[in-house]
Amino acid sequence: MRLVNGVIAVAVASTFGAPVIAEDYDLDAMRTATEKYKSVEVALSEGYIPDPSGHCIDAAAEGLPAEWGGMGIHYLRPDLLKLSPPGDRVDGASTHTDFMAPAILLYEPQADGSLELVGVENLVFEAAWLADGHDGPPVLNNREWDHMSDDPNTSGDEAHGFMPHFDQHVWLFRENPSGDLMPFNPMVTCENHHG
Repeated sequence: MRLVNGVIAVAVASTFGAPVIAEDYDLDAMRTATEKYKSVEVALSEGYIPDPSGHCIDAAAEGLPAEWGGMGIHYLRPDLLKLSPPGDRVDGASTHTDFMAPAILLYEPQADGSLELVGVENLVFEAAWLADGHDGPPVLNNREWDHMSDDPNTSGDEAHGFMPHFDQHVWLFRENPSGDLMPFNPMVTCENHHG
C-alpha cells in the first residue's frame, strides 16, 4: 500500500483473478487539484485539446437510453493517452490512472457558447494495460473501471470511436444522481452543442 497526495494505491485481486491497481481517492482533494480546469484556457495551456471528432457525447446519440444523460465534450491530453497515429479507431498506449492529473476533462456546452467543467476521466487502452501485466481493469474507490468495446452488431458505437479500453468518469463539478463514478450523468446535456 502506498499513500501519495491523498491517494491510497494497493494491489487487489480482480474478478479476473490477478492483482490490479486499486486506487482510493478523496474526491474533495481531486476536486481541488482539478478545479483550475474550470478555465478552458488553462486546460489548453497545459496540453489538453478538444476531441478532434467535435462530438458532445450523450447516451441517446450512442443508441443508449436518453435518461442516462450525457458526458459532454471531451478535452484530451494526447501525451498522457499516448495516442497512436490516426487510424480507423483512436488507439494508444495509455496506462495512466492518476486522477490528480487526469487524461481527460469533461465540459458541458452552455447556451452562451462557453464550456462548464463537469467532470474528469481517465482511460487506459486494454491492449497496453494487459501488456503491462494487469489481468483485469483498474479499480477506483472500490469500483472497477468500465470496459468499453464496440459491438459491431449494434447501430451505436459503445466505445465512442476508440479501440477497446477501460475508462472511469468522476463527476466532480456536477452532481450525478446515478453516482459520482457512473459513465453518464443525467444532469449533463449536449443540447447547447453546435459542433
